[in-house]
Amino acid sequence: MARAKIDLGSIGLWTGILDGIPSSAANELCAEAGELGFKTIWIPEAVGRDPFVTAMRVLENTTEITIATGIANIYARDAMTMANAQRSIEEAHPGRFLLGLGVSHLHLVEWVRKHDYSKPLTYMKQYLESMHKARFMAVGPSELPEIVLAALGPKMLELAASQTAGAHPYFVPPEHTQMAREIMGPEALLYPEQMVVLEDDPDVARAIARQHMKTYSALPNYANNLMRLGYDADDIEDMADVVVDAVVAWGSIDVIKKRVQEHFDAGADHVCVQVLTEEPQTVPDGWRQLAPALVG
Repeated sequence: MARAKIDLGSIGLWTGILDGIPSSAANELCAEAGELGFKTIWIPEAVGRDPFVTAMRVLENTTEITIATGIANIYARDAMTMANAQRSIEEAHPGRFLLGLGVSHLHLVEWVRKHDYSKPLTYMKQYLESMHKARFMAVGPSELPEIVLAALGPKMLELAASQTAGAHPYFVPPEHTQMAREIMGPEALLYPEQMVVLEDDPDVARAIARQHMKTYSALPNYANNLMRLGYDADDIEDMADVVVDAVVAWGSIDVIKKRVQEHFDAGADHVCVQVLTEEPQTVPDGWRQLAPALVG
């Protein structure tokens, strides 16, 4: 695949805190992140605000920030709607929006959205084909802009490399980045997420990490991925220290900087850092502390 057409910078921020504050405050926070030197903010989709609405609001109220979805759920809207929402944002804000797509998780797809989750890989293949065939009768790009996939396992990573620009793996240690690069080859883009805790006390740091990890460690997609990397199923379920320390970088800024570099050494093109804290309102303090070391 061709190299990146959208400039994300080398380090981005991944955050879910924007849904918990008024949109005007979210715009101001994103503008501050841009002033700190972070070029890209990755936002999720679950049961909060529509990420395309958030993206448009932020892009209209900032000048330095690019928004990436990590990820937009393909079961939340049909392929034409997804493709044309992407085109609409690209027309309004060229080169400032990256569409990250994903299959999400069984409980969010079947239990919450009432869709069939039996063949997510097959559905993703068909979905991408339909996106490229989608009719768009408005001013904007005829070709779809850049897309990346939330990919963990070999088959989804292969699809990401062959049918999109690359992959956005989430909840992964650097050894997954190395595996992903080997599977996808040298040309596909690789944008892993890295959770971090700015805390030197091991007990406090791991407690904060577990508070956030419990949302993900029990989900089959993430648990299976860690087992694929050699981690024990019981350790994953119990969130043992060895698993916490693999997924979450904690400690000083130098420790976190070292972990981010490990992703780059393993083949990442861009790393999006997710600051974890006890209270969501203190997350931006972490951005302010990290900026001089990561993007200064």
